[in-house]
Amino acid sequence: MSRKATVCFVVFAVLLLDQLLKVWVKTHMAYGEEFGILGADRALIHFVENNGMAFGLSFGGRIGKLVLSLFRIGAVVVLSIYLVELLRRRASPLLLTAFAFITAGALGNIIDSVFYGVLFSASTPGGGVAEFLPAAGGYESLFFGRVVDMFYFPLFYGVYPEWFPLVGGTPYLFFRPIFNVADVAISAGVVLLLLYYYKK
Repeated sequence: MSRKATVCFVVFAVLLLDQLLKVWVKTHMAYGEEFGILGADRALIHFVENNGMAFGLSFGGRIGKLVLSLFRIGAVVVLSIYLVELLRRRASPLLLTAFAFITAGALGNIIDSVFYGVLFSASTPGGGVAEFLPAAGGYESLFFGRVVDMFYFPLFYGVYPEWFPLVGGTPYLFFRPIFNVADVAISAGVVLLLLYYYKK
């Protein structure tokens, strides 16, 4: 497979898998609903949404959300231009694959942020399943959608011993983040990038 074909395949496959899973979760699960992957109780599909920053963080209200969406679009444009330049230079397949994963992951989350607000009805805790292209219109305007997350792996949980400094007696949970295919692609791209520079 040529370098260009590899990049196109990675970007297309990540976007397709990411969006298919997000749309399925959004239109088949109520907000907060979960089920075990293959019946597991420590590997879950758990539907939540966030405003687009890692770990559900947000800043600056609506203006901050708009700035974040525009920044992400700008970042993907820059990544795409750089990826084309790497292809032109016939860069290492490992480096190309790393940037393809990162670009595809960023683009996958941008689609949610920009379009999901106008494409779907709202998902709320205790509410029903969201509708695609609802007659009453979406839950938000363009650029103000929320990112769909679903992978949740609460591997270890319990309570710190009372004698433990500072946190004794408080509950702990590892691994807390809830994420999606796009997040996995970005992380995989970063790992491949580190591997590339390590090999060099």
